[in-house]
Amino acid sequence: MLIRLALRSLASRRASALLTLFTLALSTALLLGVQQIREQSRLSFFDTVSGTDLIVGARSGPVQLLLYSVFHIGSATSNIRWSSYEALSDDPRIAWTVPLSLGDSHRGYRVVGTHNSLFEHYRYGAKQPLEFAQGGPLNDLFSVVIGAEVARELGYNLDDRLVIAHGAGNTSFKRHDNLPFKVSGILTATGTPLDRALLVSLEGLEAVHLGWRAGIPLPGMQVTPEQARKRDLTPREVTAVLVGLESRLQTFHLQRELNNRRDDPLTAVLPGVALQELWQVVSVAEKALLAVSGAALLIGLCGMLAVLLSGMQQRRHEIAVLRALGASPLRIARLLMTESLLLTLSGLLLGLLLLWGGMTLLQQPLLDLFGLRLVPAKLSPEQWALGGIILLLGLLSGLIPALMAYRMALANSLIRRN
Repeated sequence: MLIRLALRSLASRRASALLTLFTLALSTALLLGVQQIREQSRLSFFDTVSGTDLIVGARSGPVQLLLYSVFHIGSATSNIRWSSYEALSDDPRIAWTVPLSLGDSHRGYRVVGTHNSLFEHYRYGAKQPLEFAQGGPLNDLFSVVIGAEVARELGYNLDDRLVIAHGAGNTSFKRHDNLPFKVSGILTATGTPLDRALLVSLEGLEAVHLGWRAGIPLPGMQVTPEQARKRDLTPREVTAVLVGLESRLQTFHLQRELNNRRDDPLTAVLPGVALQELWQVVSVAEKALLAVSGAALLIGLCGMLAVLLSGMQQRRHEIAVLRALGASPLRIARLLMTESLLLTLSGLLLGLLLLWGGMTLLQQPLLDLFGLRLVPAKLSPEQWALGGIILLLGLLSGLIPALMAYRMALANSLIRRN
């Protein structure tokens, strides 16, 4: 009976009630959406490289190694000798290796020298393999596979030709114009740094540096593509190596063994551990984002409180009628609390619908444009807790109007007695 009466009361003030409802729904969708983005961004961050047991590089810090090998940020202080890489590949405990060589760029995007084994063994997210939107893997000395963002921003298609530049800057005058590359494949969007990378063969990267010394082309030493194909293009060194083991039980033993080598100074890190260290640095931003969305929710609740309070003067006649019909002051107060709870609950449910609908519609555009991989999912325990807090705050925001209605009802009772 009380709920039916509250619904009729809200229907009589449908304009202000709908405005409050949509304000609460948008605030709820924002708060829960930010929490969803926080959780999935964290998972996506930790799953940037999900199928790799170890990352091996020259002696450096774990976070620095992770930054330049996986996120292509910064540069290595030194490289791994090719003989060291071959020793790793021949180790019977190691199932596969993916060499990575950094140093060049193309219009601000990083060029990564590697093998086709990258497309076979690299995993991201829930151990998802790399897929091609167009074309296929490296099929020639001067072929290049580009990430989804590179293809979109620079407008490249299959068989287009491009020239890479020496160094990692946005602009460079030291271009390898004599040896252009041809696009053999375009990766689907992954939400990982590979979206912003150009992948070439190690031999191709070695070929473009024929006739160069200390980053400077020697006059008269440039080679043609035909001449480059006839040369020995075995790399002298690589920047880092992604390693997959035959048995993960060997992970810590092999890591300790590599880190303790004195004749060959290497650093082996577990991707998950290094990602955890890096996340502690970048997590401040996502906490600030949650605080902003929480403030938006409080504004929505304050708006609901303002609507309820502003309508109290107009509801004096309604309260008087209810008292005349025998409603007690406590029952009238409960009526306003019920209205507040119904508005909050409806706003919460509508906010959830907006959240799931928005995530479903924007899932692919967000991945393509911003590299943000979001999947509509069930509410996490944290989101359930936030929903409970929203309901509690909505109930508390109706407490002040309920007390005012209670006092009005008592005043009407005293007037009738006098």
